[in-house]
Amino acid sequence: MSQWVLAFAVGQCHVTYLNRILHVIPCTTVNFDLDVGPVVCGVHPPLYLAPAEKENIAFSSFPDSLQFEQGSEVHSFRIQDLGTSQKRVVLDHGNNRPDNIDGYLYGYSHFSQRRDNTSKRGYQQTSLVLLSHLQYPALFTTLIMKLGPLFLTHGVPMLETACHNIAHWCSPSPGLTIELGFLGSVLHVELPMNADIQQLTETASFHEKFDPTLHLLSSIAPLDPPPISIFEASLPHLWSIWECLMLCEPILVFGSSPAATSQAVWWLRDLLRPIPLANDFRPYFTIHDKDHALLVNKLPPKSGLILGVTNPFFQKSCAHWPHVLSVGLKASPRRQGNTTIMAGPPPGWCTRTHRRYISKDRQVLKAIEKACHASVQDRIQASLDLRRHLSSRTNTMLVPLNRYLNTLIPSPTERTTVSGCRRLKPFSTVDFFSSLKANGSPLPFKSATKRREFYERWLKTPAFGLWLAQQEEVVHRTLQDKWTG
Repeated sequence: MSQWVLAFAVGQCHVTYLNRILHVIPCTTVNFDLDVGPVVCGVHPPLYLAPAEKENIAFSSFPDSLQFEQGSEVHSFRIQDLGTSQKRVVLDHGNNRPDNIDGYLYGYSHFSQRRDNTSKRGYQQTSLVLLSHLQYPALFTTLIMKLGPLFLTHGVPMLETACHNIAHWCSPSPGLTIELGFLGSVLHVELPMNADIQQLTETASFHEKFDPTLHLLSSIAPLDPPPISIFEASLPHLWSIWECLMLCEPILVFGSSPAATSQAVWWLRDLLRPIPLANDFRPYFTIHDKDHALLVNKLPPKSGLILGVTNPFFQKSCAHWPHVLSVGLKASPRRQGNTTIMAGPPPGWCTRTHRRYISKDRQVLKAIEKACHASVQDRIQASLDLRRHLSSRTNTMLVPLNRYLNTLIPSPTERTTVSGCRRLKPFSTVDFFSSLKANGSPLPFKSATKRREFYERWLKTPAFGLWLAQQEEVVHRTLQDKWTG
């Protein structure tokens, strides 16, 4: 089971004036003191967690502020995995905790609030969290959405059934297309080749046309609600947002709920593929996170950081950030009576420094804006179309670089006559810009000057260094295989 899911943590919170209690399976308790905070005592199945991880999970599984009296929501978060630094402690506890993949734990939380006459405040809060090392937001969000309500109704036996189901899944091999049985249903799932390869509906391996109601591309952002709905107020600015992502600009993503910010951040993270991830991203980040002082301070924000927040505190503490994306519906007189009042910046895109280099596709924008008022199915399809359009820009951006890199591959003669010449030749910025000037770029840059400025900036980002190293490794491995073959 641990190859897919590390554990489930369940918290039940009876809210009173002084404290709230969080019960964690098996038969353990997390006391929530408003002055001290929660302390997690256990998870199910048993898994050692460092104290800082327990506290991060406890705080990250609950919304900063409540948006309803009764109801539920699903969101996700990303926290530091301290398993490596705690390896000796883990061994001492006799618990074989798997090694992490990228240094982080991913949590997928089902939070609910119900009326409770036995509570002084009149309601009860419950949060069920799935923990994994895998970046599979679409898959794990679906699992926790199915399990959460059933657990509230049937309790621990339903949690044990879920663990039993997952334990019988085969290993999550890269690129695998598989049917997964879970709580009486069958999920049709495709796994990515790796975390930097984008899964596309056009190339999905389901042996039939992709249907978002039947098929799951595990690494994409959840499609419920349709992503264009959460970006509705910023749709005309998505081309600027894409450029900021490519240039590793830090972006603060503000929302009314963890569900909105986590879906938005996963969607933005997906647009970076196939460029290797060179930055940190947090789908839902709280002031209690152990990395708070590291990521939110008076210094310029870290390059490429994408931070999803709901607490109005961040509007002040992140006032010096260059870009703020506030997700949500576009304000209109017709909606004002039904729209949730949100503390913080109004929905929309605000940038202090960015001026667009590339022209937006107005035909795509018009179609997406029209779809915002259509059916749910049409909005899902429009969301997939928008994702495909912006993702194609990511790949198109790399065309001039791939074209230049092809000139750096040693010729067959060089491989045989020059000792050890089975690697890319050194990257020359001067030669690259000469190639760019001569051959141009398929992207609709506003001018040749804008085109050069954009690539000058990208070559200085940490993403370029990782991408170049990745290409060098691919070429070296290919040439080595040909030499030894």
